[in-house]
Amino acid sequence: MPLQALLFVALCVAAFSLLCSAFIVFSQHWHGKVSHDHNLLGVQKFHTAAVPRVGGVAIVVGMGLGLVLAGALHPALLQRLELRHVVLLLAASAPAFAAGMVEDLIKNVSVKVRMAATIVSPLLASFLMGSTLTHLDLWGVDALLTMAPVAVLVTALAVAGGANAVNIIDGFHGLSAGVVLVMSVALGALGWAYQDGLILLLATLAVSATVGFLVFNYPAGKLFLGDGGAYFLGFWVAETAVLLMVRHPDISAWQILAICAYPVIEVLFSIFRRKYLSGQAPGQADALHLHTLVYRRIVLKRFVTSTWRQGRGNAYVSLLIVPPVALLSGMAVMLGRPMLVSMALVAFATVAYISLYIALVRRPHLRAVATRQRPVVVAANDLKPLGEAEGARRLLRG
Repeated sequence: MPLQALLFVALCVAAFSLLCSAFIVFSQHWHGKVSHDHNLLGVQKFHTAAVPRVGGVAIVVGMGLGLVLAGALHPALLQRLELRHVVLLLAASAPAFAAGMVEDLIKNVSVKVRMAATIVSPLLASFLMGSTLTHLDLWGVDALLTMAPVAVLVTALAVAGGANAVNIIDGFHGLSAGVVLVMSVALGALGWAYQDGLILLLATLAVSATVGFLVFNYPAGKLFLGDGGAYFLGFWVAETAVLLMVRHPDISAWQILAICAYPVIEVLFSIFRRKYLSGQAPGQADALHLHTLVYRRIVLKRFVTSTWRQGRGNAYVSLLIVPPVALLSGMAVMLGRPMLVSMALVAFATVAYISLYIALVRRPHLRAVATRQRPVVVAANDLKPLGEAEGARRLLRG
């Protein structure tokens, strides 16, 4: 196992990601007119100052330049790593990353266009790399996956869902990047167990590039991942999971799902909640995600004791959510090889998520909070308080 090569690549990628992040932050007076997130009043905005939302550039540039430098300085170290597949995966990620970056810059790309782009990327990966699911450990579905067109379509939808899931949980300092870090480490641990150099390399690239970005993202929030970065990292993690299952068919899809449970549950529950409980379009942005409720019902009530400290409350959300996610992913890696165990972990995560969500929604002061005057920071982050209360009432009636 080329551990020396992996460590060298990790250092190169992390260094370039950090340097690129620093350049974006310290040069924002040049590009801020297009790169800043100027709209501080969106229903999913929880920051108090304009910040560059092009952190995805640092992630992608860090990966690319890190690999180039590592290959140039020590080509012998990388001979056993399947770099060709990494290049192909970077090429396949282009549509999803580009659609997200255009949204980050001009901020008017429709949800349908972005969703289509995140579907095109896994289609390209299936064509270029053969990363197509052959089993999901579901009765009946696995039989359908024996038909190539069905397998390619299911894979594309699953990977696109993963990319959008990471984007959905993006909104608080370090949250999406922290979850990506956890999932990548867990998938890399499985790659290590199976002595799979490609999976280890893909996970290492995601971890090191994310660490370089996090220096400026957490806790101060000087740089945001943006749609481009979220789509790219979500695609990268999802494709790593797909390749792991393709290259090692004995790995249960439920173990992979247990590792990635939090963002998957978030996106599926959000679709269900919007469409069937609130009567909204599934892609309609709202302020009723679990991480949003954690911020409003726990952070602003328990950790933020004065108005001037409310800007700091953003960073607390990751501290409350990422550690339980890491615990679940760790259990999935260590205990989840038997399918029944991994299914039990997924069921536990689902029940825990829904229970916590309902507990936060049912707090007695919900309606009062939704109608009374709030501190400036909270008011700026909640343009539709009556819509939030109505959504909660529908959820309780459901």
